[in-house]
Amino acid sequence: VVVVVVVVVVVADMRRGSDRGFVEIGALYKSDFDKQVVLRTLERRGWQRTKGDDDEDWDLYWASVHTVRAIFNPENGRRLHEHQLVNHYPNHYELTRKDLMHRNIKRYRKEKEKHLEAAIHGDDRQPFSWPDEHELPQEWVPTTFALPSDYALFVEEFRRNPNVTWIAKPTGKAQGRGIFLVSKLNQLKKWAGGQAPSGQTLFREPYVVSRYIADPLLVGGKKFDMRMYVLVTNYRPLKAFLYRGGFCRFCVEQYSSDVAELDNVFVHLTNVAIQKNAEDYNDKTGGKWAYDDLLLFIESTRGIEARDKLVIEIEAVLAHSLKAVQSAIINDKHCFEMYGFDILLDSSLKPWLLEVNASPSLSTTTEDDRLLKMRLINDVIGLVYACRAASAPAAAASTGGGGGIGSGGGGGG
Repeated sequence: VVVVVVVVVVVADMRRGSDRGFVEIGALYKSDFDKQVVLRTLERRGWQRTKGDDDEDWDLYWASVHTVRAIFNPENGRRLHEHQLVNHYPNHYELTRKDLMHRNIKRYRKEKEKHLEAAIHGDDRQPFSWPDEHELPQEWVPTTFALPSDYALFVEEFRRNPNVTWIAKPTGKAQGRGIFLVSKLNQLKKWAGGQAPSGQTLFREPYVVSRYIADPLLVGGKKFDMRMYVLVTNYRPLKAFLYRGGFCRFCVEQYSSDVAELDNVFVHLTNVAIQKNAEDYNDKTGGKWAYDDLLLFIESTRGIEARDKLVIEIEAVLAHSLKAVQSAIINDKHCFEMYGFDILLDSSLKPWLLEVNASPSLSTTTEDDRLLKMRLINDVIGLVYACRAASAPAAAASTGGGGGIGSGGGGGG
């Protein structure tokens, strides 16, 4: 059972023991990038940073995705010690690379729908499990094609619906880099760089092109999306925590679906890295709004039932997206992951998953932003070690290895 919990946790101190078990005060950490919200949070918890880049005496490595790839490269012969933890799973990209995310979720939906259909029609040959606590959403990722492999399929879909706007994104970039909107097929052909001798369209790099949500929910006439933080401490059984301190990211300029505004990034792209360059960018708020404030807005404009329904549907999107990659992720006991889910609401309050970030930005634009992210990192570290400590007795009683927390149950706070 997926456990998605709103987290407000106070974790008791866990000190370094003689076996270097699941400890905190006086523990050693290593990091290959200097994000102050991470470094200061760890140091305030009593952690000490390793002295050099080659120092392998560490308890926690807060690493970039590139470093994690090297850590788990089988060719280097490295084996992590029992006490060592890393902040990414070896193949986190199954959910965080845009093309793989879409492929895994599409496959998962088909499997779920097939099992449900078999159960409805009494086909005993098909395995069936009871429904999750989070009902399977009807659809939660916009129609997406991977380029160049799906180019012919995309052209066919485009010609069936010539008035639909599409958004093209590079599969391996973040912060809005390389994104553009497409309303005419020749825009994509022009960008792609022409034709190969075989007649196949050439592409500069792998992209995905997705149906653009042209009717977003607006607040004050402006488009926004939501950044939701989810911590996963185990994939089998799946143990996930939803951080209450999510926020909305607003565009600076008023939304318009006019074709003349398709190239205006300050109307369409909510990424802070883009919006902070706008002339009217608000340095005091950073163009952000707390998730709780959005829920209050929805309650006041749509009613309590609409607000509660939205919360349930957002949690379902998060839970089923994680379950979609549950069988694909290498569930290494030394790993955890703090994902940044980007979700857009349309005008009917339907949540759409846009993408999932393996390294959500920890840069800060305002004092409130800094405090939010320091609390986030503090809770992540506390939860990771609380879950690690809780799994130790069960593991010792069974295999003596790492192991996970028992499936089922829930939590609160």
